[in-house]
Amino acid sequence: MMSKSDQKGLRYLPFAFTEQGAAMLSSVLKSNRAIEVNILIMRAFVKLREIISTHKKVEEKLKELENKFKERVEQIVQIIQVINQLITTPEPSKKKIGFSID
Repeated sequence: MMSKSDQKGLRYLPFAFTEQGAAMLSSVLKSNRAIEVNILIMRAFVKLREIISTHKKVEEKLKELENKFKERVEQIVQIIQVINQLITTPEPSKKKIGFSID
């Protein structure tokens, strides 16, 4: 009896082919239908790579914009604080008019 640490490879059957697996399949299957399906599968993998690449570019742009926005937000907060200080009128001093005897 083998222990789990002695077992090599997959412990379950795969549900999908990798791109390399689909390419290897084309070398085994020789029918016209198999070749057509294999070409479609390869095109699907190419399209997936394009989509992933596009999403990564969009993600990078969004992160770049987010960083720029964070810098601007800090500056805007500082400007608002200064404006609020300038807008608030100082409280008038409540000195009594006249003489006081202590």
